Amino acid sequence: MDLSQIKLDLQNPDFQYRIKAIAALKDFTAEVAIPLLIQHIKDPEFLVRTFVARELGRQKTSESFAALLQIMRYDNTPNVRAEAANSISLFDRISAAHLVQVFHQDDHWLVRRSILSALVEMQCYPEVLEICCLGLLGEDAAVQEACIDGLGSLSSSNQAEPALSKLLEFKNAEFEYIRVRVAYALIQFESPEAKQAIVELRNDSDYRVAGAAMENLL
Repeated sequence: MDLSQIKLDLQNPDFQYRIKAIAALKDFTAEVAIPLLIQHIKDPEFLVRTFVARELGRQKTSESFAALLQIMRYDNTPNVRAEAANSISLFDRISAAHLVQVFHQDDHWLVRRSILSALVEMQCYPEVLEICCLGLLGEDAAVQEACIDGLGSLSSSNQAEPALSKLLEFKNAEFEYIRVRVAYALIQFESPEAKQAIVELRNDSDYRVAGAAMENLL
């Protein structure tokens, strides 16, 4: 698609044309693409804004980074904010502090899980520990499960000891879905404390917890 057609389609009232035009900007330089993308960060259609966030992540400039921060913090649709978080993570460690800040401010499960996944992928171990501990204070089951998994991902990192300590706090959690995730996470640790906790979880009253704790025996 040539640039004149892209500009024309970006003004089309049918959002599907705008989406295709946004996607086509991947073939253009940052100087051309970013101004057009920024014009649509407040597009009325959330799918268009999602594509804008995705394409801004391809452009590694200070201008695109600033635009993504605005989307991640202020867009009114969680899917769009989550996509912006994924795109910001592509800027590597410079984005870590911003992702942590938004995790503190945005309690939507999709946004929080996206941020956690991004930080795990980036191997930002202290930040992963921080937001996992924060997420476990909430009541959202999806976030809690992701945070338990996140702590498990720290088993071979320099944050393994505090991560294990936090996991052990939840081995007797009230809800079985938490104990299941704890069992899977503890299997990744080699310490005597982790192994003892796994033995205890194999005798859990819930068969799903016991089965998870026996997984490494299969």
